[in-house]
Amino acid sequence: MHKVVLLFLVLLATSCQLFDKKVPDENQLLQQELQKINWEEVDELPSVMQCDTIKDEAVKKQCFFDYLAQTIQERIGIDTLQMLYPETDTISVKVTINPDSSLQFEPQFSKDSVAYDKVKADSILTSRLADFPKVEPAIKRGIKVKTQFILPVIIKVEK
Repeated sequence: MHKVVLLFLVLLATSCQLFDKKVPDENQLLQQELQKINWEEVDELPSVMQCDTIKDEAVKKQCFFDYLAQTIQERIGIDTLQMLYPETDTISVKVTINPDSSLQFEPQFSKDSVAYDKVKADSILTSRLADFPKVEPAIKRGIKVKTQFILPVIIKVEK
């Protein structure tokens, strides 16, 4: 009987060592996880209703950028910017899509350019694009995130 009790005590003492595992440091785990994340890419690109049914990511991306460029072109290329800058055929527009689906448009001009009235061009963009169609924001790890990109927009179409 003493042998059974002794054997039980030995097993009990050694089995506790099996459960004595170190708990990983919380900050270390966080840093490892943050290093795994590619902060330059999103899981899902922003999207518009016209492109939602497309399954192929590359085609969906192209659809989205084509839709944005065409919609901006239709709204600003009609008269104002084309008349203000007749020598310009394309402008670059910085598009910001916020997590709440709000949009911001900012014309991008070269730093040494004095031919453009940046305030006037910005106000034209703001007024012409105020009621822009809804754009769903990009998603990163299940969370809606802010995205920005520069979009070339043709304002002078050759006839």
